[in-house]
Amino acid sequence: MAVNPLRLNLDGDLNPMQAQAAKCIEGAVLIIAGAGSGKTRVITYRIAHMLEQGIPQSQILALTFTNKAAREMELRVKELTGRKLPMLTVSTFHSFGVQILRSEIESLGYRKNFSIYDESDKTQAVSEALRECKLYGDGNNPRDIAALFSNIKTGMAQWGVNANTAYRDVYDEYQKNLKVYNACDFDDLLLLPVTIFEEQPPVLAKYRERYKYIMVDEFQDTSSAQYRIMKLLAHENVCVVGDDDQSIYSWRGANYENIINFEKDFPALLEIKLEQNYRSTTTILEAANGVIAHNSKRKEKKLWADNSGGKPIAFYMPENESAEADFIVEQIRAISVHEKLRYDKFGILLRANSLSTSIEEALLAANIPYHVSGGQSFFARKEIKDVISYLRVIANQNDDINLLRVINTPRRGIGKTTIAQLMELAKKNQCPLWDAMTRMRYTEQTFFEEVAKVEIDEFMSLIEREREAMLGKRGLSTKVRALVDTIDYHGYLVSEYAKSEKLAHFKYAMVESFLQSIESWEANPDNLDPTLYPYLNRISLLTHDERGDDADKGKVNVMTIHASKGLEFPVVFIAGAEEGIIPHERSLEEEAGNIEEERRLFYVAITRARDKLFITACAKRKRNQSLLDRNPSPFLDEIPPHLIETFNPEKSETLTSTVDFFTMMKAKFSA
Repeated sequence: MAVNPLRLNLDGDLNPMQAQAAKCIEGAVLIIAGAGSGKTRVITYRIAHMLEQGIPQSQILALTFTNKAAREMELRVKELTGRKLPMLTVSTFHSFGVQILRSEIESLGYRKNFSIYDESDKTQAVSEALRECKLYGDGNNPRDIAALFSNIKTGMAQWGVNANTAYRDVYDEYQKNLKVYNACDFDDLLLLPVTIFEEQPPVLAKYRERYKYIMVDEFQDTSSAQYRIMKLLAHENVCVVGDDDQSIYSWRGANYENIINFEKDFPALLEIKLEQNYRSTTTILEAANGVIAHNSKRKEKKLWADNSGGKPIAFYMPENESAEADFIVEQIRAISVHEKLRYDKFGILLRANSLSTSIEEALLAANIPYHVSGGQSFFARKEIKDVISYLRVIANQNDDINLLRVINTPRRGIGKTTIAQLMELAKKNQCPLWDAMTRMRYTEQTFFEEVAKVEIDEFMSLIEREREAMLGKRGLSTKVRALVDTIDYHGYLVSEYAKSEKLAHFKYAMVESFLQSIESWEANPDNLDPTLYPYLNRISLLTHDERGDDADKGKVNVMTIHASKGLEFPVVFIAGAEEGIIPHERSLEEEAGNIEEERRLFYVAITRARDKLFITACAKRKRNQSLLDRNPSPFLDEIPPHLIETFNPEKSETLTSTVDFFTMMKAKFSA
């Protein structure tokens, strides 16, 4: 195999501890990488060093947690080595799980073209299971029950211990439905590969033979299932990179004690600590160290940086959340003008998205563009996906995944028994479901009930009529609106959400917005082909995994602390740093480990700041229409006092008036 033509300079490009971590490619290695210590750089240099040493790219498996992180890591390795690396596997755990299942899932009784249910699909499937168990309604919230089922699957809950056994039959029905619909939920993407590996040793041996060098990024965020995948695959050459001080995802199954488990399972490991920080000022690092030192369950480490000093941390206690929002906006305006800082260099971090209302209102009033991370995409809403699935089936009748989504939406007399029979017929004849339905329609298939035959015939006739109406013709939005009316989607929503007429109307309003968006697309003079196929291609691009990095350039970043992990901003505001918010009031009532996770969350928030950190805590805050007195977070007392400066609003008058002057002059000359 050709060796990398570029010679890496590990000692010149990396600090001593980073270089050691990059050079140690044999055996078990635990890299404790503090915040801002350049762990991604270390990982990419380590992979490049492996390739330089002649290790085949196909033998390397690097696992991380987001598609963005995986893409960035792969790109940086390619840039570093100057090679295309088509056989190198850099992937998220879930994407790797999909890769395994695409090859091996038939051994579990599924078909290869299985669907992956997102949260809205999963909630719908739970609703179906509740109906079949005659438990729909009566206070049984499908979304909450879906979350319970996820906890059961990931081991975070157990029947009869901390999970209500009344839903066990619903869970079993839900699992049966997944199998019938040839679908997996997000948890299955990890659990089913584990099942395959544990039950089929030859399959495991095949993957162990391929992947002889394994690396896991953000190891503190691995769940039990993810750890199990790593351990099953691992030879002696396995490297994990993480920071127990940044473990903040226990609520979704992450287990920071996997670092301890790794030490037990690989006792001969080499431990390397990366403590030099390349992100923040010494002031910010000392504050972070002071806070996290109060946690008892952690590996001892202390972040440090060459760039000594830094601006004091500014603490401000406004009267209420409106004053808090006004203060934050005033500081952003002033700093952006005087330091010529773009708006996307500011991060506003919150313990929960529910705290963003006043801040968003203030940003809007000041005409400052902003972006709130998280929330459901418009095109991910169930009601929108239902209509799009109809369009996809009309465009391509062999699209089994979307066909299964709409075949009984709105409800027809096509139950899961009929669907299972159709899928068996398709499997027997090695054909798509539409062909199986055609066989049932035009040949004698005695095992189908007459009612089902009639319903399937009507459904197929509907698709055929709509296909003839829509394909290759203009007036798409009018035809889609006619489709929505023909299937009486509004009536379907009203019946589905009988207990909440308001919710049904809201969801139909979303469908109206969707139809209007098609109208706007059609009316665009640059759109030379406003027909169905180009529209569906456009939707596929819009809903692709993640937006480009430039999507929110020039916008202030408003996000939860959880969402901020892995990011950094020159200026950070931690808003709502109050007792009962951070630490969250629930953690105050629970075991000490939850307080430690809340402290880790505060630590993560502090270490997102590069140059300047503001922390605000309201004297009063509204809750359920009541105005309650608030106390600052006890974590603030853990920051060394000499690092904090209580903010005096009077000192910012000059800055604010200067900003107002520029705003006034701009308005005058643009009038």
